[in-house]
Amino acid sequence: MIVGRRWGDIVINWYKKMQKLVGYRTFILSAIVLTGLILFLLLVNGVRPDQYDIERFQLSNETIRSVKTIEDPVKTEEERERAADEVTSVYEFSEEIADNRAAIVTSVFDYVIEIKEDASLKNKPVEEQVVALKENLHILESEGEGIRFTDDALKSLLALNPTTLKSIRESLTTSIRDIMSKPIRLEDVANSKNEIEKRIRANMSIPGTILPTAVLIGRYSIIENELLNTDLTQARVEQARSSIEPTRILQGQVIVQEGQIVDREVYRQLELVGMLTNQSSLKPIVGLILFIVLCMWLVYMQMSKWDADNEERQRAFVVVMIIFIFSVGGMKLISLVSNNFDVTIAFLFPTALAPMLVRSLINERFAVLMAFLTAAIAGVVFQEGYSVVFQMDIALYILFGGMAGLYVIQGAEKRSHLLQTSMIVAVVNVIFTAFYLLMTQSEYGASEYLFYGVAAITSGLLSGALTIGLLPFFETAFGLLSAMKLIELSNPNHPLLKKILTETPGTYHHSVMVANLADAACESIGADGLLARVGCYYHDIGKTKRPGFFIENQMSHTNPHDSLPPETSRDIILSHGTDGAKLLQKHKMPKEIIDIAEQHHGTSLLKYFYFKAKEDGKPAKEEEYRYAGPKPQKKETAVISIADSVEAAVRSMKHPTSEKIQEIVVSIIKDKLHDGQFDECDLSLKELKTIERVLCETLNGIFHSRIEYPQ
Repeated sequence: MIVGRRWGDIVINWYKKMQKLVGYRTFILSAIVLTGLILFLLLVNGVRPDQYDIERFQLSNETIRSVKTIEDPVKTEEERERAADEVTSVYEFSEEIADNRAAIVTSVFDYVIEIKEDASLKNKPVEEQVVALKENLHILESEGEGIRFTDDALKSLLALNPTTLKSIRESLTTSIRDIMSKPIRLEDVANSKNEIEKRIRANMSIPGTILPTAVLIGRYSIIENELLNTDLTQARVEQARSSIEPTRILQGQVIVQEGQIVDREVYRQLELVGMLTNQSSLKPIVGLILFIVLCMWLVYMQMSKWDADNEERQRAFVVVMIIFIFSVGGMKLISLVSNNFDVTIAFLFPTALAPMLVRSLINERFAVLMAFLTAAIAGVVFQEGYSVVFQMDIALYILFGGMAGLYVIQGAEKRSHLLQTSMIVAVVNVIFTAFYLLMTQSEYGASEYLFYGVAAITSGLLSGALTIGLLPFFETAFGLLSAMKLIELSNPNHPLLKKILTETPGTYHHSVMVANLADAACESIGADGLLARVGCYYHDIGKTKRPGFFIENQMSHTNPHDSLPPETSRDIILSHGTDGAKLLQKHKMPKEIIDIAEQHHGTSLLKYFYFKAKEDGKPAKEEEYRYAGPKPQKKETAVISIADSVEAAVRSMKHPTSEKIQEIVVSIIKDKLHDGQFDECDLSLKELKTIERVLCETLNGIFHSRIEYPQ
């Protein structure tokens, strides 16, 4: 304990020096930056992706899995091209083409018949008839594939009589319609032309003189009649391409097995997911910085909304940050060795440690924030390489355990209660672990179920045990006052309380009575009743220096002040506050208790001896007969100052009644209010009214009327 006190003195001295060197805002901002930097250094390696120094066409030393899910554009395009190639082209069969081609053939023969039947050309030489026929057939030469008739071919047609021409025309158009009635694609045109040529040559009704011309006309008439619909085909190609989902490399997917050659495709995939050492990405670093900034901003906002003085805020902030970093450090140690185990050893982390410590040392609001922050940090620290960014199961496990410990510890005022709290945390941990094991798709054996159960219980018990072990260090190092520390200080076996009881029994009784009054009054206005009670036990310890000069300790009827000048009595009475503060400081008592001893009289006037000096005709200045102060800085101290005066006044009354008690209470509160004793604390008039009511009720219960028993 001596070593702990020395360490505590070093920390407190350093802390006070820092407070003097910088202001409140600079101190807080500096602490935030320092804490954020420490968190960054602890977490940065965990968010960086695994990278490998690998060259092409080397053997892989280990099995490498992808650290993230990412689209593979090369594979995606290959799959889309394959799907597009598998699309069947869309063709459309047109029956009109057969009619059109037959109509062209009919037109050829009709032109020939017209020339032959033209009266103006009948008696002219055949050469002129050929020229006239060529002019009519010129359009057929310029359209489509074009057909060119030689002069001999035209002469052979003109040599036939109209009846024969009509017969040949009908025969050709029939064959054309028959062949063109079936779908003919571009690649089938040649076969169809050959087929009509065979039919024409096999037709005995066609004279041999025009057989070549008939074949020429027949082959010219056959074209494709099942045409490619490019628009519809392209639409189907696009539909097929769009139906292909992007090919992705999934988190945890094996890219290369141990001992496998790193070929160009494997190297490309490693490069794509950014797992080569020649690649660097700032995105995880920037993301981590933003996450830390968010956490620190929440702490700062909580600090700024807290209704406390700057010194208390600074001290609370340092404690919260130390606990926070301590927790993150513990998580980091567990995560570093977790790869050596087949089970998730993160379940061993004491889930409720940080919230329970902060709740015991600071307040509940900070503890709730700490529960959420530790859970959030755990989600980042314990995230596995192939999971998402946040390990949700561990984060929820720590959050549920932390909140359970936080709510159960509210009524814990003894260290033994912490063990009971840790057992409840263990039960909550076991329940959540059971939920986790039942909901996961993995199969677990009996040994694994046993491990997770034991881990959950160990986590809960460690939360309580470490809280009990660490509380004294924080209390000593930062002069913090927890509820459990107050309970220890209220133990009658405490050396200073024994000193008061044995040396000043009257003061001890007075202190107990004031404690009852102050406790009730503080609870009624939402102040710390336990602090007020324990502070009352020690507030008059300065009277142990000269116990006989205080009336409650004067067992005989003689009062030493009767034989002393007023200024001497004044010095003795006024000094008991500062004497008590020095004695408490000597015994390393918490600052709050020392402040109560020093401030419970504020700067009030020692009226009795002031007026006595006046009556004696001595020059008496009012400021010389006032307590050194300072005035009460907290509600608890102000309430104690009222309760102290009220208890002494009521105890001095011979026959107290409810009316007299109320009158004296109101008078004392008004006197202190008008004297400015509450100017430096945040007591409102409404709260003073509540204090007045509670003090009257409590005093009426203490000094109630009693039945007079017969002799």
